Amino acid sequence: MIAPPSLGHPPLPRADSIVDPRVGDIGPAVLALEDGTVFPGIAFGAPVASGGDLVVNTSQTGYQEIATDPSYAGQVVVMTYPLIGNYGRLQDDDQSARPWLRGLVVAHATAAVLDDARQLATLLRTNDIPAIAGVDTRALARHLRSSGSLRGIITEPGATDHADAIDRARAVERWEDQDFVAQVSPAVVREVGDDPAAPLVAIVDFGLKANIVRSLGRRGVRVRVLPHTASSADVLAGDVAGVVFSPGPGDPARLDGPVALARSVIDDGRPLLGICLGHQIVGRAAGAETRRLRFGHHGANHPVQDLDTGYVQVTAQNHEVQVVGDSLPASSGFRVSQINLNDRSVEGLRHAELPIETVQYHPEGAPGPLDALAVFDRFVEALRPHS
Repeated sequence: MIAPPSLGHPPLPRADSIVDPRVGDIGPAVLALEDGTVFPGIAFGAPVASGGDLVVNTSQTGYQEIATDPSYAGQVVVMTYPLIGNYGRLQDDDQSARPWLRGLVVAHATAAVLDDARQLATLLRTNDIPAIAGVDTRALARHLRSSGSLRGIITEPGATDHADAIDRARAVERWEDQDFVAQVSPAVVREVGDDPAAPLVAIVDFGLKANIVRSLGRRGVRVRVLPHTASSADVLAGDVAGVVFSPGPGDPARLDGPVALARSVIDDGRPLLGICLGHQIVGRAAGAETRRLRFGHHGANHPVQDLDTGYVQVTAQNHEVQVVGDSLPASSGFRVSQINLNDRSVEGLRHAELPIETVQYHPEGAPGPLDALAVFDRFVEALRPHS
């Protein structure tokens, strides 16, 4: 990190002590932030530069799922756990067809497997995503905790000029100004499950994670995945028993079309489950405001309390925006149902009369690992009268 001139830069350790030789470093690089902070490091992802808003994830595991989670589109992910790569990638655990993050920042890049195809670095290199090791990620996390979210860039190998890197970080397009849902949502409809007797759920894909489809399938549900541009007629087709609004990246304030769609689904009265971005979209459809958090929630250890039961669960989270509870109109029929015990932010909504529930966290993320799965059980139970 750039320090006062009198202190200078501490030298980096040897590259092979930062990047496991089985991963292979590809040369020196830097992580530069828009506020002028620079972290030297060793590149080990794709030999390209890329930038976005920096977000900090405190998870010890799950880096494969993080890399392939569409909700990280446009963001550079900082892992605070010091050793990333301690186990190999299983392709079936990918959350989408490709990684969506703009870059990965770690302290040490390790390799627990000899098979190159199962290494995280290979996944990143194959998809032109840079990564940098040798960064004091906990110091970086503290810095972001003080400053709030910042844009940053991981330079290509060999590009170590600090002033130039800072200029490039400041030129990165703002997160709020980008439509990430249009980038990650599919263009075609697909169906999963072939039991005609099973209830059919329409999932509107704003950045769907594969574990949501798997979680519903394990509960005997067929799934129809629709693009974010789907009409209310498509989503509320006669054979659909219930609707899921998926997680996804970006700011819900940009998504007037999905908010209007949510109003149609609410008016229809069929069971509706909103997850993460889907929760925020339903909140806006109910008349609530949304607001960006100072540095977001990212990790697998967020305590959430259900206000109806008092039950506290450990949750996985990945979002930049919260629903503002005080702005929820009393006439909407919705109430705040769950809160984050760290900062008291809204973690869920329920409707007083309709079978509608939303959660800000990821019940499919299995952080507990079973704490949050009851969300799916409640939704599937609500489908029965409509099946």
